[in-house]
Amino acid sequence: MAIRKKSNKNPPVLSHEFIVQNHADIVSCVAMIFLLGLMFEITAKAAVIFVTLQYNVTIPATEEQSAETISLYHYGIKDLATIFFYMLVAIIIHAIIQEYVLDKINRKMHFSKTKHSKFNESGQLSAFYLFSCVWGTSILVSENYISDPTSLWRDYPHTLVPFQMKFFYISQLAYWFHAFPELYFQKTKKEDIFRQIVYIGLYLFHIAGAYLLNLTHLGLVLLVLHYFVEFLFHISRLFYFSDERYQKGFSLWAVLFVLGRLLTLILSVLTFGFGLARAEDQQLNFSTGNFNILAVRISVLASICMAQAFMMWKFINFQLRRWREHSSQPQSVKKKFVTAKGKTSRKERENGINGTVTSNGADSPRSRKEKSS
Repeated sequence: MAIRKKSNKNPPVLSHEFIVQNHADIVSCVAMIFLLGLMFEITAKAAVIFVTLQYNVTIPATEEQSAETISLYHYGIKDLATIFFYMLVAIIIHAIIQEYVLDKINRKMHFSKTKHSKFNESGQLSAFYLFSCVWGTSILVSENYISDPTSLWRDYPHTLVPFQMKFFYISQLAYWFHAFPELYFQKTKKEDIFRQIVYIGLYLFHIAGAYLLNLTHLGLVLLVLHYFVEFLFHISRLFYFSDERYQKGFSLWAVLFVLGRLLTLILSVLTFGFGLARAEDQQLNFSTGNFNILAVRISVLASICMAQAFMMWKFINFQLRRWREHSSQPQSVKKKFVTAKGKTSRKERENGINGTVTSNGADSPRSRKEKSS
């Protein structure tokens, strides 16, 4: 993210600079149109598709389970409209955090251009990761997924999910889709665009894959685990920018990062290699949402393993770069110390020479005083 400079001059309407400076207001007006559409009977049916979740199924109450009816949801093509609306909401929230939190901190800290960009990135992502971790953990606890690991593959396919589960996935997809227009709104540098697109694409590919293949239980667990580790990294980087002596957070993150990758692989192998592999129904059926066949299991597991390997490769490069920086610092400090010591010795030699000259020469003030007396 580049630094956004605010000028007093008003740019031409609908120009590049005008859209960048006022994109939050423009998007707010577009989102308001959908909300106003709910107020009128003619447009309410169309607006509901964008604002509320679709494809709900009401399950009647039974004496064995509960005395109340349960509303569950499945996915469909109308979810694209809902994702679009909440993508607009994500853009608005992004602008609010940037203007009222991050920009104020940047003015006080006086960061350089490089630190300014990284601080904005870590500030936005740490807020999103923290919110997603808390939300995802609450779903895991309420649905008893933590106490019963077999729920990751039991009763597959998980075509019907509760409201919170579906809304969580819709919000995740909306957030990562909103990152594409943010590349334009935040004036991202050309050399960083490809890296950001790959970063965003990996998230969208795996989240959408878990959502469409009805692997929502496993996807939720892996997302919460991954988001927690990423939150620790970005919050540590925020503390590091405020005080460069703060390094303990990175050490803790390094340990949890490796453990997170191992736990992700273990849960994935257990789900696809043991749980789903032993299921009775292993036939491809689009009507029931069953994708439990050997080719799909191998493809999904290979995708997860490749993503973990890619992150480990980036992690190793990051640690090697940090190690080189720390190893080069003592040498530079030592050189400065030797240089300073050499300058001191020359000064002492000059003082010694001057002292010798004044003691033997006629220009000494003390000698002139003795002669005058």
